[in-house]
Amino acid sequence: MEIASSATKDLKSTTAAARSRRRRNICIGASLGALLLLVILILILAFTVFKARRPITAINSVALADLAVSLDIARVAVDINVTLIAAVAVTNPNKVGFSYSNSTALLNYRGELVGEAPIPAGRIDADQSKDMNITLTIMADRLLSKSAAVFSDVVAGSMPLNTYTRISGRVKILGIFKIHVVSTTSCDLTIDISSRKIGDQQCNYHTKI
Repeated sequence: MEIASSATKDLKSTTAAARSRRRRNICIGASLGALLLLVILILILAFTVFKARRPITAINSVALADLAVSLDIARVAVDINVTLIAAVAVTNPNKVGFSYSNSTALLNYRGELVGEAPIPAGRIDADQSKDMNITLTIMADRLLSKSAAVFSDVVAGSMPLNTYTRISGRVKILGIFKIHVVSTTSCDLTIDISSRKIGDQQCNYHTKI
């Protein structure tokens, strides 16, 4: 009788332990399933709704703020001061903010760097644009190596210049994925010396992730 009672108790204990393990396995399976679904949902959102898109940097206009020219025919030399104001717009098409680091706008003359201006770090909210007015002034000493070309261009009445901006930053998707983005703009333009106006202007834009 005692043996039968002991066997019954062992059977009940074994059954209870099996049920406990089964419940524990079900809970673990449900938790892993929920976690897997959450990961899948995050990945779907990251590559669809919150997919990183390329911020666009555009130079809307370049205005001639100042132009002073002094031509010395006898010495075949020219003193020239040029100040340009570039209206730059950076558009963030992402569903999250775009943070960019300190950068610099460059002014080039026939492949030579002749002026620059800082672009301070900042942040652009989702689906927003930020306008910046950047002042670029030619540094006269940097034209010395191109003095003959400058003289010829001034006499011809047209001076070619190039503006270049590069903005580098990051888009953080769902607080997890950090995507590095670089946006550049290069504009070739000419200054009409006699009319003191910006002539032909052509810009190229490039963004990479």
